[in-house]
Amino acid sequence: MSEAARLLRLLTERDETLAVAESLTGGLVAAELTSVSGASHVFRGSVTAYATELKRAVLGVDQTLLEERGAVDPDVALQMAAGVREVLGASWGIATTGVAGPEPQDGKPVGTVYVSAVGPAGEKKTVALRLNGTRAEIRRESVRSVLELLSSELRKDGRAQDTEQNGGI
Repeated sequence: MSEAARLLRLLTERDETLAVAESLTGGLVAAELTSVSGASHVFRGSVTAYATELKRAVLGVDQTLLEERGAVDPDVALQMAAGVREVLGASWGIATTGVAGPEPQDGKPVGTVYVSAVGPAGEKKTVALRLNGTRAEIRRESVRSVLELLSSELRKDGRAQDTEQNGGI
């Protein structure tokens, strides 16, 4: 079973939904999710905010943050995930931003990537990646990483719920 299929199954079991904000992956995360039959039960949609201005205008990323640090930043990734979650009305929002190459961006080297997940109970997690490879390889690994991040958060949150329901074991 693919990581996307596992993730969608976890969301279905929890009766939760997902929205995606993408930059460097350019729609690949959404494509991976929608390649799974039944994805429409939990996948709300995606925003491909490739242009920096769209990160602010559509996803609500802070303008000062973008001006001071650029689009390739952990806080930008977090705000993208929170913004898409709100805009598309989903339980969870995930986001990718980074530099796939071939040239550095905003003073960040090729392979600098941030992936984030924001959840319904205030869960927030960002992972910094330093990836090597071709542009295609960096984008593919970014997709895998953001899906794995959310799967991990769902499993962790699920274990916490189980503990509460079982008397704090």
